[in-house]
Amino acid sequence: MKYINKEKIKNISLNSNNFYIAIDFDRTITDSKSNDSWDASGKLLGENFNKKMFELYQKYRPIELDYKIGFEEKNKAMEKWYQECMNLYYEYNLSNKKLIDSVNKSNLRFRKGAKEFLTKASTNNIPVIILSAGIGNVIVQFLKNNNCYFDNIFIISNFIEFDKNGNMKLYQKEMIHTLNKTMKGHLPEGLVDECNKRKYKLLIGDLIEDKKMIEETKWNETILVGFLNDKIEENLVLYKKQFDIVLTEKDANFENVKKIIF
Repeated sequence: MKYINKEKIKNISLNSNNFYIAIDFDRTITDSKSNDSWDASGKLLGENFNKKMFELYQKYRPIELDYKIGFEEKNKAMEKWYQECMNLYYEYNLSNKKLIDSVNKSNLRFRKGAKEFLTKASTNNIPVIILSAGIGNVIVQFLKNNNCYFDNIFIISNFIEFDKNGNMKLYQKEMIHTLNKTMKGHLPEGLVDECNKRKYKLLIGDLIEDKKMIEETKWNETILVGFLNDKIEENLVLYKKQFDIVLTEKDANFENVKKIIF
């Protein structure tokens, strides 16, 4: 199923020099049935760890997907969920080696056409900013494993730090979660300058909150693409109001994004 705001798409003509890309990772660059970067971090931490992570998922994921819940309530729940997950990694002694080995054995996989999409952006020197509420170390490792960690890619995410022995340090930074992903304060000066030279933006995500990756004042200069993965019947009307392009099920791939936009 596809929805396209043809009038807006017609009025924004993209070329390799006039736009940059802001994109989510889990269930956007990766397939909707793929492991996410949180799961992919801890595959080797044992059954009890995986059980506790799944229990947290069952508790908080419905809240994340419920657009009837107010911002304050959802924001508080997301902060608690992400911090509890990070604490579990520390409790179950995640190491850098275990993380890398876990990623290598995980079921992380690209959404159809995503690898080619990233490759084309690199070939054309289009800045790609990945904003993820997942684990940055996993994203880097996954892209490296697939020869896609290009120089034009910058990642804003939760990066776990390890000590000289490769053991996880207690995570004390602000958690990046679903509701607070933003470029503000995260980009190096040179990349800010490069993005400011480009009039248009292409934003791609799977949750409505992903729209906040670009400031609202710039949405009229942005093509907003939403992959609707869950509760399609329930959320389709809402997604059509929020995104310029909505793709579901078999249509939700990067080949269709390229066809529609370029």
